[in-house]
Amino acid sequence: MRLIFFGTGSFALPALRALSEHVVLVVTQPDRPSGRGLKLQPSPAKLLAGELGIPCETPEKSRAPEFVEKLEALEADALVVASYGQILSQRVLDSAKKGGINLHGSILPQYRGAAPIQRCVQNGDSETGVTLMQMDKGMDTGDIIEIARLPINPEETYGQLQDRLALVAAQLAIDWMPRIVGGDYPRAPQDNSLATTAPKIEKAEAELHLSGDARTEYNRFRAFTPSPGCYLKTSLGTLKLADVRFAPEAPGAAPGDVISASPELTIAFSRGSLILREVQPEGKKRMSGRDLANGARLRAGTCLAIT
Repeated sequence: MRLIFFGTGSFALPALRALSEHVVLVVTQPDRPSGRGLKLQPSPAKLLAGELGIPCETPEKSRAPEFVEKLEALEADALVVASYGQILSQRVLDSAKKGGINLHGSILPQYRGAAPIQRCVQNGDSETGVTLMQMDKGMDTGDIIEIARLPINPEETYGQLQDRLALVAAQLAIDWMPRIVGGDYPRAPQDNSLATTAPKIEKAEAELHLSGDARTEYNRFRAFTPSPGCYLKTSLGTLKLADVRFAPEAPGAAPGDVISASPELTIAFSRGSLILREVQPEGKKRMSGRDLANGARLRAGTCLAIT
């Protein structure tokens, strides 16, 4: 097999590693500013391509004619796409004999779009999966080849679930790419009437609200951890949230009330409560919720809501 691999994020890495002996080129997003110094950082896929000794291209626009000509010259059997971050043009898809084969982190046609894993966690789903699909020029609208399903742990974060789904995607790639290249594979059209979307994450969505339902806010925390990372605005300042757990409702508590400060810091929401197990206050290092409570002399009944 001669494959060109399009991928950027960590979801793509197990599949790239699994197919590496057949990959003649890795295509990924350009280096982007990251971290406090906003230094240019290569994508995870670019780093792995270097480790594996595979040539790598980072076009700003994959549809640029001069880049498409490079793809066509490679005469690949197929393009394998996982967490790439750009919609591929029809000419790009046509540059390989079997077109583009996408590993998408949802059970299509549910959660078409940029953030399928985050959105299913945010919505409190109990099941997700990886869809292997034949790409067309639409947004995750192509024919389905295979779906592998996976249950979601009720306390699992996006990062943890993504790691498990990435291994599922790699196994799908190993099992199916030889058959696809050989032309021996099924294709089933999607039922567009069942389609839902998964738009990209906006940073403002990562704020938890004391006025919200605790289960909804807990799912928000799970969906946006570790990236972009959740936070809670309180009378103590903004707390970055590293580890949070759901807790039952405390009768009579108002949103923002400290239900308990020890052995763990538990805060009431409009319905239910959350245990803040690990937080980072403004200008300070990460600490346990209990240490925060001790340092701020919090006790049951203290209200952290901003008035």
